[in-house]
Amino acid sequence: MKAIEKYVFGSFLSSFLLSFIVLSFVLTIGLLVQIVGYMIDGMPMALVGKFAAVSFPETLQWTIPLALLVSSVLVFSRLSADGEIAAMKACGINLVSVMKYPALFGLCCSLGGMWINNEVVPRGHAVRRSLTSRLSVGNAIDLIEPGVWVNDFPGFSLYCAEKDGNVLRDVEARDNSSTNVVYTYRAEEVVVEGQGSDVTFVLKNARRTPVDERNPGTASAASYTQHVKLKDVRYSRKAKDLRFFELLDEIKEDEGRIAEAKEECSKKLKDMKRGLSKTKVEFSKRFAFALASLCFVVVGIPLGIRAQRRESTIGMALSLVIALGYYLFMMLMLSLQKTYAIHPELLIFLPAAACLVLSVWLVRRNL
Repeated sequence: MKAIEKYVFGSFLSSFLLSFIVLSFVLTIGLLVQIVGYMIDGMPMALVGKFAAVSFPETLQWTIPLALLVSSVLVFSRLSADGEIAAMKACGINLVSVMKYPALFGLCCSLGGMWINNEVVPRGHAVRRSLTSRLSVGNAIDLIEPGVWVNDFPGFSLYCAEKDGNVLRDVEARDNSSTNVVYTYRAEEVVVEGQGSDVTFVLKNARRTPVDERNPGTASAASYTQHVKLKDVRYSRKAKDLRFFELLDEIKEDEGRIAEAKEECSKKLKDMKRGLSKTKVEFSKRFAFALASLCFVVVGIPLGIRAQRRESTIGMALSLVIALGYYLFMMLMLSLQKTYAIHPELLIFLPAAACLVLSVWLVRRNL
């Protein structure tokens, strides 16, 4: 690597790291608000940490390309405004050689983005959905906090003054499963146990009010067992939860289902084609998002070079317009993912192709 190329690439990397940190903070504000909400609701810190860890990689498909775009425009607009680009040209240094290492870095980010989008994000998405949609027995015990009413059990709410492992003391509970009457339980001690998909509460020195629907009195027992069925914890995996080869298998399975459905009614065939189109769009979306890293670098560099000092704001505005147009078109294709007739899984690559064509035109203008 020549000294000039090393100097340009070093400036590009330092600007990229700063832009990446700032954009990561901005784009994860919503995630932080959600995490704080879980903490306020009493979710254990271990689960909160796991939720945050599996959620962050999904933001990389936005932060990395945008950081590359911002750093490309800022660094090369500064070089152009300070006359360094003109000096390089006067010394016979080709613009392509100056762009080489930033472009290679953008290509590496695109390849890494393809791996993240196909391997890391799907697993994180499935784990995150499972964490928010299910309540396992162990998590149910963790979520029971002293001094807080817990309403995570269907038709059953619980309050305890003290907790020691799975033993609760000074407990008050309400059973709302009956449509005619609400039962109130009070117990000196409750042992929480898991039995398959149910949670069992063993109440010691318990009292129940009323006795039944016809008797408004209070019943007492030295020991009383209450079974509560957990919410349905099963989470059906979607296309965005599947990894690379799993997506390919899903596409093959959808195509096979379409072949089997050809002899059935046309409505079912259309539904199957929509499912296939949706799966193909999810498959293509991951690569289109990853290609943004390379596209934004090769477009941002010539845009930055053409921007003079007084026009740097215009260059930044143009780059943001390109980024906005890139993602808006992709969002449009995602909204049309069930419209299989127009092949949105192919049209979603049009922004990447347009960026590459624009880059070639801009580079030739600057040579």
